[in-house]
Parts: sequence; C-alpha cells; structure tokens
Amino acid sequence: MIDPAILTADLIRCASVTPQEGGALQLLERLLTAHGFQCTRVDRGEVSNLFARWGKGKTFGFNGHTDVVPVGDLKAWSVDPFGAESRDGFLYGRGATDMKSGVAAFAAAAIDFVKESPPDGSVVLAITGDEEGPAKDGTVALLDWMQAQGERMDHCLVGEPTCPDVMGDMIKIGRRGSMNGYFTVTGVQGHAAYPHRANNPLPAMARLIDQLSTASLDAGTEHFDASTLAVVTMDTGNPATNVIPAQCRATVNIRFNDAHSGASLTNWLQEHADKVAKAFDVRIDLDVVISGESFITPPGELSDLVAHAVQVETNRTPVLSTSGGTSDARFVQHHCPVVEFGLVGKTMHQVDERVEIAQIHQLKSIYTRILRDYFA
Repeated sequence: MIDPAILTADLIRCASVTPQEGGALQLLERLLTAHGFQCTRVDRGEVSNLFARWGKGKTFGFNGHTDVVPVGDLKAWSVDPFGAESRDGFLYGRGATDMKSGVAAFAAAAIDFVKESPPDGSVVLAITGDEEGPAKDGTVALLDWMQAQGERMDHCLVGEPTCPDVMGDMIKIGRRGSMNGYFTVTGVQGHAAYPHRANNPLPAMARLIDQLSTASLDAGTEHFDASTLAVVTMDTGNPATNVIPAQCRATVNIRFNDAHSGASLTNWLQEHADKVAKAFDVRIDLDVVISGESFITPPGELSDLVAHAVQVETNRTPVLSTSGGTSDARFVQHHCPVVEFGLVGKTMHQVDERVEIAQIHQLKSIYTRILRDYFA
C-alpha cells in the first residue's frame, strides 16, 4: 500500500517552484514505473511533464501539477517551506495543499487500485510542472502529445483543492473564463501650469475605468454567478507634480461566465475605449490576453460518480460549483468530460501552507472509490 501522506512529504521536499522540476516528476516516474505504469516524459520548452498509463481500453484519467508558487518572505515562515514538517496533525510546506497532496493521493490510489483489482480498462495520470505559471507548455503540451500519439482519456478528474471549508463540500463542474485588458492612453505632455497646451491622458483614463468598473456584465446564468470586472492597476509613472504626463496605463481583469466569450468581451472593451478616445481626443490602445474561456461539464454521469464517492467517504453531499479562479480543467475540457475534486484549500499560496494529514488519506479513499465505481 502506498501511503499518500508520506508521498506528499517526499514531493514537498522537491523545490519545484515554476518552472523548476525540482525532482518531483522524477520521483513520481520512478514510483509509477516500478508499479507497472508506462511512463513518458513530455517536456516542452522549460517545462517538465509526465504521462503515465496502466492498461488499455476504457480510460479514466487524473490531471494535476507538481509545480508550486514562490515561497515569498522566507522569514515569515515558521518552518522550512520545503522541509515537509509534521505538526499537530498537519503537514507543512509549499505545495502541501496546492497540490502535491492531490497528486500523491491520486497516484497512490491508482497504484494500489490496479494492483489489488486490475480493471478491464486503463488509468492515466497526466501531471505537469507548470500550472502556476504561464501554463502554455504544461497540460496543453500533454494534451497536444496525447493527440499526436493517439492517446486518450474518456473521463478526467483534476485533483485541485476544491473544498472551501470542509472536506467534501464542493466539486467543480466548470470554471469561469479569465482575461486581462491592458489599456494605454496617450495624450500630449506639457507643463502643469499650461494645461491648454497639453492633452492630459488621465481624465480620459479615469472616465474609461469608471465606465468599465460600474458596468453590469450580466446577472449570472444557470450554473454561473455574475461575471466580474476588477481594476487591478492604474499607473502613470510620473513623479513630477509640474508635468502633465503623455501616457498612463491601466489593467482590468474579467472573470466571465458562459454568457460571454473572450472575443465578445474584447469587442465590448474596445467599444468603450473608442468612445472615450473620441470624446477626449486621445489615443487608446488595448491589448488583451485571454487565459481561458468559461466552460461547463453539465451535471450527469461524471459528476454523479464523483459526488457519490465523496458522499460515501465523507457523509457530505457536495455542491456542484463553477466558482473560483481558473485551472487546467479549462484545457482538459476540450479533450474529454472533466470535473475537479480535491481537499480543503484554505492555506494554498499562503505562508505556512499546510494540509491536514487525515485529509490526504481521505482523499486517496475517495479517488479509490471513484476508480472502483467507474470500472465496476
């Protein structure tokens, strides 16, 4: 039997800050190979990725990541971020929650399941070393390779931490889309004492940002909350109080539901920018980066399978949700039906990130039951 808490600790000791592999995927490759999985490294660019398959036929897949966000202020930590220290029933370290425990739990569940009750089918693990960073050469690279090789998953579970408060309270069946809009307003620089000889870009930017931030994008849809727009930067870089600047910049982040697409919201941003540019006689440039479209895996066979396993193992009926940020499920959804379930994510990305050790074992039990029921 593979102890998922011990495996989590071993993974935490691998300093795999994006895009560094840190030994985490090497550790998993050795472990999985030793237990009969066929493993292939699918590295692309600076990113390390691992594909592992056991068996043939009907395939259930797990997806996750071993990379972690930076430690931040090391002095603020009470433990070594990569020391995997156990204290009062908790395991501490960067990635303890997000999401080395999830990877350890599904790897342990998969290894023990195929050994104890070999299914008439296949289990796939698709694990990336870049989910926290640009995510262009991580799960996307794995899926590109799978398509080129004729590899496939019929259903997939992403092991991200999904529970906000207690183990078993939430399954993610979709995610909002996410995009950033970068505005640059260009006017004419001048002396602050002679504003008529300049064209100050700041009032134009203020008008534009006010209009965008007070607009209502929608009231929500069947499975999604209302879309949101947040102003995240406004900058001029002008330290002189007697100079009207030539330019200023601002950035907005939009989290959007299935009433919109990245393209439709880009058009909406451009329309607002064009109107303000005309009204203030300035130039407004807009650059947009869409990190993912919204998606939904409608409630049904896959969510029922996972919800049943969660209910049996935790005695809780999970809420089916589309809340939160983005995840690699936004890429997997183009390949096969996908949902997300993992442990409680309260401390992810925080100083003294930690996971309750009992939850790691519970998560392995849930993943094991999902596999048993799937291949029953």
